[in-house]
Amino acid sequence: MNEELIRKVLAFRQNRNWEQFHNPKDLAISISIESSELLENFQWKSPEEALDLKKDNIADELADVLIYSIYMAETLNISIEELILNKLKKNEVKYPVEKAYGKKDKYTDL
Repeated sequence: MNEELIRKVLAFRQNRNWEQFHNPKDLAISISIESSELLENFQWKSPEEALDLKKDNIADELADVLIYSIYMAETLNISIEELILNKLKKNEVKYPVEKAYGKKDKYTDL
């Protein structure tokens, strides 16, 4: 992830003295709430209809999820790049190309 972008997100929080409110529990709650708000844009609509009607709001809610995720990684002192690369390695084992290619099954069902 772009280091300058992360610095801007963290500076926004620091300039408002919000770190005091950003413990792991409350950040996890906030990520979940923002994820639910993202989902709400799709409720009772086809994916195409949701994007036609709510694309700007979908983008805003996705941004909120990502921003809170940056705050969570920073609070836990975890490198975003490292955590994503580690997860990709785990997923490569769970979802080998020869078993998972073109399939939507969970790894336990491959």
